[in-house]
Amino acid sequence: MHANFELLDYVIFIGYAVLILGVGLWVSRDKKGHEKNAEDYFLAGKSLPWWAIGASLIAANISAEQFIGMSGSGFALGLAIASYEWMAAITLIIVGKYFLPIFIEKGLYTIPEFVEQRYSTNLKTILAIFWIALYVFVNLASVLYLGSLALETIMGIPMIYGVIGLALFAAAYSLYGGLSAVAWTDVIQVVFLVLGGLFTTYLALDTVSGGAGQIEGLKIIYEAAPDRFAMILDKSNPEYNNLPGIGVLVGGLWVANIYYWGFNQYIIQRTLAAKSLKESQKGILLAAFLKLIIPLIVVIPGIAAYVMVNDPEILARLGEAGLKNLPSPEQADRAYPWLLQFLPTGLKGVAFAALTAAIVSSLASMLNSTSTIFTMDIYKQYINKNASNKATVNTGRISAAVALIIACIMAPLLGGIDQAFQFIQEYTGIVSPGILAVFLLGLFWKKTTNKAAIIGALVSIPIAMFFKVAPKGWSTSGLFPDLPWMDQMGYTAILTGLVIVAVSLWQNKGKDDDKAIPISKALFKTSPVFNIGAFAVMIILVVLYSLFWN
Repeated sequence: MHANFELLDYVIFIGYAVLILGVGLWVSRDKKGHEKNAEDYFLAGKSLPWWAIGASLIAANISAEQFIGMSGSGFALGLAIASYEWMAAITLIIVGKYFLPIFIEKGLYTIPEFVEQRYSTNLKTILAIFWIALYVFVNLASVLYLGSLALETIMGIPMIYGVIGLALFAAAYSLYGGLSAVAWTDVIQVVFLVLGGLFTTYLALDTVSGGAGQIEGLKIIYEAAPDRFAMILDKSNPEYNNLPGIGVLVGGLWVANIYYWGFNQYIIQRTLAAKSLKESQKGILLAAFLKLIIPLIVVIPGIAAYVMVNDPEILARLGEAGLKNLPSPEQADRAYPWLLQFLPTGLKGVAFAALTAAIVSSLASMLNSTSTIFTMDIYKQYINKNASNKATVNTGRISAAVALIIACIMAPLLGGIDQAFQFIQEYTGIVSPGILAVFLLGLFWKKTTNKAAIIGALVSIPIAMFFKVAPKGWSTSGLFPDLPWMDQMGYTAILTGLVIVAVSLWQNKGKDDDKAIPISKALFKTSPVFNIGAFAVMIILVVLYSLFWN
């Protein structure tokens, strides 16, 4: 095995696995005399406290995409990739203040259900099918692929066995227990995730400094690779097309973040399971604060690995193990698994448990949300409208199992993708701008019509593909400049929004739509705790961007 696991590492890792499975199955048990119903299975009985919501949001979000993919991007381009995390903190505040009050007031189970209430059943079905396909073929498959890549790199486990093992681990408790099992195990997963991630960061920085500590290590990597600490990339930077300078702060990244945190079923589902709106908003606030420290766990190790690989003296100190599975500009996603090889006995087991926790918690969340959408928006709508509680819950379990099997088949086919985090963001970005425009206008512009929303959603794809494909052929002639894909997302969202506005005004002659959502200032009133916390998050972000602007 590449990792040279000792007995203590195995004991820690197996103990973690037993703890997660035990807690998941314990909270999944049916209370005496009570049969699990749809609310229990898909929304945890609407009983989640704020700290469980905040932990579960981060556990669902942080996966192999971040640990492996974002560390790879840290290796390849540096701290600039942290904008995804830090801007997500502001996005969470916006979602908590302006989106959640509407979603919770309407008592939603799924995001497509909101589409039905605001627009129509037809549009709901279109988007439900789209989301199921996206979760199965992109999200689930990519998390399984990146997770099994880590297992292969660290422990020499063949990819197919890694895929099957991770899938069975996630299925063991999430299929039976539903969101309750997922959310409560996420609280434990986050502890492993943060502690294990911090151990790896500490070790990487301590190794760079030759044992002089993490602060000295941070100084060394900053001095050795100052270009890797620029948050706003210059046009001369070879990674500018992935993170286009100031456009990151004012452009398409807002499309990606608001779509992901505001209208993504496997993220928003745990906020809908809160005891109350205030409890849900406090959970959102906790997640925003946790987002501020995530780059320390997933980006800094990638930068440290870049410095280590390019410093012959450090490589020599690492010995023969340092030359195994060495990351490179062409294989940047090997950076994090490569670092885990050098952890001491015991901590290696903790860090590996953290990585597994990130993978499994995201898999469980995606599985639960895929089954929720299929069961509530397809099965109960078209197959069995009068389904009993037992039939509904069983359908949720079966649909999750089928989704997992398909994802397991797809995962190995993703081999050879470098910087997988960027790959996932780029191709999700083809469809997210149109959906974002449909939702934002549906929420906050009363004149938006169903017909306009359908036309906008359909037109957004060719608009996005035009920006993606046309510049490649036209840029050499000067007719159309090359556009970074993040800018493409911003322009696609704006143009789709204009199409929806134009069709709505033409159809309703300027009148409010019959299904428009009544909005008042009182709906968006938040508690002093939320307001103070939101202000603190924004101040911290201003300081961070001031320090690392360029």
